[in-house]
Amino acid sequence: MHQRTGVLLLVSGPSGSGKTTLCRRLARDGEAHYSISCTTREARNGEVNARDYYFISREEFATEAEAGHFLEHAEVHENLYGTLKSEVLEFLQRGDDVVIDIDVQGADQVRACEDSLIKASLVDLFVMPASEKELRDRLANRATDAEEVITLRLRNALEEMSHAGRYKYQLISGSKDDDYARCKSLLVAERLRVSRFR
Repeated sequence: MHQRTGVLLLVSGPSGSGKTTLCRRLARDGEAHYSISCTTREARNGEVNARDYYFISREEFATEAEAGHFLEHAEVHENLYGTLKSEVLEFLQRGDDVVIDIDVQGADQVRACEDSLIKASLVDLFVMPASEKELRDRLANRATDAEEVITLRLRNALEEMSHAGRYKYQLISGSKDDDYARCKSLLVAERLRVSRFR
């Protein structure tokens, strides 16, 4: 019997594009393991340590980064975020799929990773909002950020969207259910690649 290596699905897109919702739904439905990032930002209402993020201090983050424990790490909106390499590799080696909600800087770092399993497993998807107005509305409807934060996120979003061409796949966001169906179809198709079987 042939065993398959896991798919490492990187999902990027601007804040408010729906990427986190997609990633969490794939995990909730058992389609992939959701990679939990380390971050130095404060937990938002309802977020739980080790479920949503590993909330750590800047000092702890620096120690992990210096030790080379991150697959990728970056500063986004004045906070540090990083993905633990050991967790991702453990899943992929077992043949399990992993989905990472990741910014464009982090995706570039993962693409540059020299690990052969990471390279062979990698699939990247950019989630693009239907329009700038749709993105602004989504950001404003979150009601978790002040107006100046929304303005900063929108400016950063436009910059992130300029990098969409670096990705192999792009999804123009529509309804949550349509986005999920398309993302799941991509994951299923990638599982069938002959190169994934050993």
